[in-house]
Amino acid sequence: MLLWLNGPFGGGKTQTAYELHRRLPDSVVCDPEEVGFGLHRMTPRPLRGDFQDFAAWRLGVREVLDLVLRRHEGGGPVIAPMTLVEPGYFAEIIGALRDGGHDVRHFALLAPRETVLRRLAERGLGLGRGLRRESFAVARLDHCLERLALPDFAQHVRTDRSTVPEVAEAVAASAGLTLLPNTYGPLRQRLRRARVGLHHLRRG
Repeated sequence: MLLWLNGPFGGGKTQTAYELHRRLPDSVVCDPEEVGFGLHRMTPRPLRGDFQDFAAWRLGVREVLDLVLRRHEGGGPVIAPMTLVEPGYFAEIIGALRDGGHDVRHFALLAPRETVLRRLAERGLGLGRGLRRESFAVARLDHCLERLALPDFAQHVRTDRSTVPEVAEAVAASAGLTLLPNTYGPLRQRLRRARVGLHHLRRG
């Protein structure tokens, strides 16, 4: 099974993905952003733009996910956290994987604009720059929220009044998956979120 966690930048996709990974035995996180980072690193800065516009990104993500879904030895769910709001790109990746016989469960993690902006500001503060570091995410926010609210991007999961473990539990329940019990207390949960966030910032 593939769990594709969609949502605006700052919507909680990565945190939810790693919470699911922690509590789903034999699961694996396959982050499509890694393919984009590779394309950007081999492209001159003036030519970079949005890596999702590269056909190579869409093809590469689809082929890697297809390979992992077919050959992942653990047999647990594959988790892909990635914002994807263009219907054509959605069809090229998620639609094609479904057409290829894979069990793909798509979830759009949504929160009000002000909540997402606050999360982005907190994430940017990890590097001392607040929303200045998140200019691309802020510029795309309204477009993302508008697109993801459409029925084509269901299933929708509200995250503004839920903790990360609660969002992960809602996703797992909808997909018919049983999570291991959450044995982390509030402090340990906060430390884990900080580690995941810092790791993601360093990769970016």
